[in-house]
Amino acid sequence: MITTNVWSVEQLPDEKLGPELAAAAAQLRDGGLIAFPTETVYGLGADARSSFAVGRIFSAKGRPSDNPLIVHIANRQQLDELVLPYPQLASALMDSFWPGPLTIVLPARPDVLSPLVTAGLASVGIRIPDHRTALALLELAGCPVAAPSANRSGRPSPTLARHVLEDLDGRIDGVVDDGATGVGLESTVVELVGDQMIRILRPGGITLEALRIAAPHATIDSASLEEPEVAPRSPGMKYTHYAPKGELVLVQGAPDAVTAYIHRQVERAASSGERTGVLAFEERLQGYKADRVLSLGSEAELETAAHRLYAALRAFDEGSVQRIWSESSSEQGIGAALMNRLAKAAGNRVVRV
Repeated sequence: MITTNVWSVEQLPDEKLGPELAAAAAQLRDGGLIAFPTETVYGLGADARSSFAVGRIFSAKGRPSDNPLIVHIANRQQLDELVLPYPQLASALMDSFWPGPLTIVLPARPDVLSPLVTAGLASVGIRIPDHRTALALLELAGCPVAAPSANRSGRPSPTLARHVLEDLDGRIDGVVDDGATGVGLESTVVELVGDQMIRILRPGGITLEALRIAAPHATIDSASLEEPEVAPRSPGMKYTHYAPKGELVLVQGAPDAVTAYIHRQVERAASSGERTGVLAFEERLQGYKADRVLSLGSEAELETAAHRLYAALRAFDEGSVQRIWSESSSEQGIGAALMNRLAKAAGNRVVRV
């Protein structure tokens, strides 16, 4: 078992981050595994050029090896070392959204990144995170950092350092703790088809609507989100992800019908002695009677729901909840990513009433 160090930087001013992060950056350069916060979730970082280091990510997470990794960089100057020439549309998206929660799949320069990062593909997803600690760590490390979410594969992504430790204590070299993450859901992943098409591979912190504003002349395709993937081109496309230990069912329909259905299911499960949970919006929260009822916030503020989702799924585990039902949201804006994560957390157990 590895000793997992924790560097707490939440209370530090920006100018003191460097000295505190120096040891973590050195471990990254030397093949270590370091979890760190981004504006989305906590990532598990390793030097993307080293197959030894990247292989440790797959081992620590129990992650399938055909699932590609996203590479995080500190600035756009690093891009030329990692990728081949790319369309002007990619540059326009970078201008609009970097630093930020947008991953762009670009043609990978041969023999630079570990083949474990690309899962055998000729492309690689890259982003610049919009988080002071992530950027400081990446600058200090001086290397491209492959960083999937810092959780055991299939589990809810971590939005706090303690979530990382719940899954990976003793399996990784360290965690940089800078408090709660912001968005709470992973980055949007896009690939470019020709010069004027953006294909969304994974919805996330950058919405479809924001992409349309940034690239008004481009066609935006999200049909690939429904396609079964034999060789996933992006994280989050093939496998069940984000799941609590209890069985989760996502319920869709008119609010009154959804509420009535969940009531019946909770009563039935409780009569069988099962511990029950409900994930609901504030507008209907008080009407549910389960062992654990958790709020996503107001359905008029889906950014709050996105921020709370993974912590709520982990809270059901802490309460040993066996059966969970979740209300659904609109799929406008960040709601598309929220519903995507809920469906995957439910293993696509979706009931329409």
